[in-house]
Amino acid sequence: MPYHTNPRLGNPVYFGTDPIILKLARDNRTNMTPAEKKLWQYLRKRSITGMKFRRQHPISRFIADFYCHQAKLIVEVDGGYHDDPEQILSDEGREKKLQDFGLFIIRFRNDEVENDVNDVVDRIRRIVLERIGDEDQALH
Repeated sequence: MPYHTNPRLGNPVYFGTDPIILKLARDNRTNMTPAEKKLWQYLRKRSITGMKFRRQHPISRFIADFYCHQAKLIVEVDGGYHDDPEQILSDEGREKKLQDFGLFIIRFRNDEVENDVNDVVDRIRRIVLERIGDEDQALH
C-alpha cells in the first residue's frame, strides 16, 4: 500500500484518499466522542509500547478511529448504532477492505472504554506486541 507524507497536511496519508475524506477526518478529530477522547489520552504521545497512534486517520475511503502504522493496527470505538443490521453489514465490508491492505482491526464498545479503559489499553498493548513481533523492541 503506497504511503507518503503530504506536507500540506503535515501527516502521513494514503494515496487515493479523497479530499472529502481528509476534511471529514479533520472534522472528526475536533468532534470526538467522549469514549474516543478518553481512549486517546492513553494512546497519544507513544504511551503504549512506544508506538505512535493517529486519531481519525484516513485510509483509502475510510476513517479509522485510531491507527498505528508500525503495527498495522486499527482501533475502533463503536457506539450503539453499530448494532443496527445494516451497519453491521457495512462494518463487515469495511473491515474486509481494510484487511485486504494487511491491517488488523480491533473493536471496542463505548461502554467498554468508559467503564474499564485500563482493560482496553491492556488488550491494545497485547495486540500491538503480537503485531510488531518483537517485545524487546517495544517500550512499556
